[in-house]
Amino acid sequence: MELANKVVVVTGGAQGIGKALCERFAREGATVMVADLNLAAAQTVADAIGGHALVCDVSSETQVQALVCHTQETLGPIDLFCSNAGIAVGDGGPNATSADNNVWQRCWDIHVMAHVYAARAALPSMIERGSGYFLQTVSAAGLLNQIGDAAYSTTKHAALGFAESLAITHGDQGIKVSALCPQYVATQMIGHSENNDLSQQPGVISVEQVAERVVQGLADEKFLIMTHDDVETYRQRKAADYDRWLGGMRRLRKNLLGA
Repeated sequence: MELANKVVVVTGGAQGIGKALCERFAREGATVMVADLNLAAAQTVADAIGGHALVCDVSSETQVQALVCHTQETLGPIDLFCSNAGIAVGDGGPNATSADNNVWQRCWDIHVMAHVYAARAALPSMIERGSGYFLQTVSAAGLLNQIGDAAYSTTKHAALGFAESLAITHGDQGIKVSALCPQYVATQMIGHSENNDLSQQPGVISVEQVAERVVQGLADEKFLIMTHDDVETYRQRKAADYDRWLGGMRRLRKNLLGA
């Protein structure tokens, strides 16, 4: 997919990966709708890139529908919808069930149902036109796992499953799907600010580097877009010998707890 002259929606676009995507897409010549819970921050991003902003709680289907309708009415048909908004809880409890039901529901609503809502709202016009693209931010945790955050890992696995279903069901109707699976990225989610020096932090990359990977992945129309090459290695090891992989993850958990 070439982004020049395309209409793009990015949820969670006011900061982190979402902000970097908005900026990068605009440089490619796209018209960007920046959607976020924080309208003031979204407007700041939109003003800087010549885009547009709208407040949106992606856990509300009504608000996601309103986002799609407003974008189509003001900017035209949506070419690319980026379901990027996400949360990290990091309950860190001793059990996989440590997070309470409210945390599980919040993760489910934002990491899974938000993607469903976006597709449900944007798909009809895309199918009618015979073209459209969904970029869904999943996480390396959706391919592997996130130690200490079962709710996050489980819902990210579910998000990947929905992205697969979307691609399988609608691929022959001209609908493209990419699942972005970032690993260690310098965002507030892992305690970083935009100005952190990453030179002494091996494995941590900037949001701008993620955005560059995304642009290339969209150009190649790849389903899985990785930010770290070793994630694919780990994924293959997991598939080759699940029991051995689980054993390795248990050892890693013990080392992390010991540290």
